[in-house]
Amino acid sequence: MAEVVLATALQKQTWSTQVTREYVRESGLLPYMGTEETSIIRIRNELKNEAGDTINFPLVQRVKGRGVRGSEVLKGNETDLGLANTAVTVNWIRQGVKVPKSTSFRTAIDIWALVRPGLRSWSAELLRDDVLLAFNSVVVPGTIDAQGLPGTDATVNYLQSTAGQRNTYLVNNSDRIVFGNARSNIASGVWATALGNVTVASGRSSAAHIRLLKSIAKTAGQTAPAGGSVSGFTTNIRPYRSDMTAGREWFVYFVGSREFGELSQDATIVAANTNARAREGDGMERNPLFQDGDLMYLGVLIREVPEIDNMILVAAGGSSADVAPGFFCGQSAVAVAYGMVPRVVEDRLEDYEFRPGMAIEELRGTKKTSFGGVMYGMVLSMVAVPAQA
Repeated sequence: MAEVVLATALQKQTWSTQVTREYVRESGLLPYMGTEETSIIRIRNELKNEAGDTINFPLVQRVKGRGVRGSEVLKGNETDLGLANTAVTVNWIRQGVKVPKSTSFRTAIDIWALVRPGLRSWSAELLRDDVLLAFNSVVVPGTIDAQGLPGTDATVNYLQSTAGQRNTYLVNNSDRIVFGNARSNIASGVWATALGNVTVASGRSSAAHIRLLKSIAKTAGQTAPAGGSVSGFTTNIRPYRSDMTAGREWFVYFVGSREFGELSQDATIVAANTNARAREGDGMERNPLFQDGDLMYLGVLIREVPEIDNMILVAAGGSSADVAPGFFCGQSAVAVAYGMVPRVVEDRLEDYEFRPGMAIEELRGTKKTSFGGVMYGMVLSMVAVPAQA
């Protein structure tokens, strides 16, 4: 059983009774989480007050078809709305810390005061990591039933997916996956071959790549994917925000630090943020080139999430290029279901109150939204990132 062991420097001393906590960076995802359908990371909480282990997130296909004109009869010529859903199963997630009296009596530091925020930070970081894993997961189509409708899709962690699963995923999502800077790089329908087409010479991220991703997002679903959707269910990727009066649409592109570094040095993006980006006041405080933070380009908010670099496929591209995933998102890209939000509990009764502990627990599930093998709210980008010196 793991227990807290104090380093000598933290034991009670007359010259110090303070401790500096490790800085825990915010996930960077919270602004894009919400219960609204327009949220990129969509949250539902119904199971907090009900029994069950699954929450269904409805997905809606846009209304298609010619309609009728003039005196033509509409009855019998209606179109299906195209309702689908992503089912998310919740499960318990827990972590705890035990602080025996044989440790706590040696220090004047209030260890309990440190444990509670530490557990909450652990929970927040785990949610961030689970969302990123969902972004990068491989969609496995559900089984077709007797009526020809697909069952609930499954998702597989990329590193646990098989070559066959990745190939099927690529074919079913050929209208919303891009390798490098050319849509033709996925023509083979073979994931490994597409990776081999990504090189440092021709597959790096840039302003042109952002324009390509936005074009793909705005046209996805207009035609069936090259391999054909399992269900025939196709949908466009709805912008994160839109102002149709002004003709503006916004998407969010989540990238790792290595790709963000490339984009922050791109001459076109630098010029756009220098010359056209509105800011109040003078000096460095409002200047996007002097301060850390998001980049903006052509209605795309480019957000750096350093942990995405943990997903880089080292030497997997052409000429052994490192290949990094990026997630170009509109509405409802990932679903998060809660049966119980995180809560901290204490256990002071063990071993006659000599070994008290504190834990955090939550009932949660996280999954990429999809139907019929087709991911619903995002474009997956795979680009080459130069090796770090």
